[in-house]
Amino acid sequence: MQNKTALSSLAMDLKRVALGLHRKSFTTADRFFKEAMKRRAEVQVSELQPYMQTIIERIGLLSELTDDRKAEDALMYSTRIQNYVLHK
Repeated sequence: MQNKTALSSLAMDLKRVALGLHRKSFTTADRFFKEAMKRRAEVQVSELQPYMQTIIERIGLLSELTDDRKAEDALMYSTRIQNYVLHK
């Protein structure tokens, strides 16, 4: 249950990162990216399926990408995490 809450919050934070970058609101996107990283630390990765473990690991690499690519990947990860929570 705790993992479900952390994953749901992580998905929302990533979606806000994507929206902030799309709107060129870099301060907002950065704030929510920091929140996403905090949520990522709350997730108990060992309880997840392997493909979801990979997604959680790759979230940390978003900071190395261009803003457009970061927005696309953040939205994709958000959707994948949200689907995982809903259908698991």
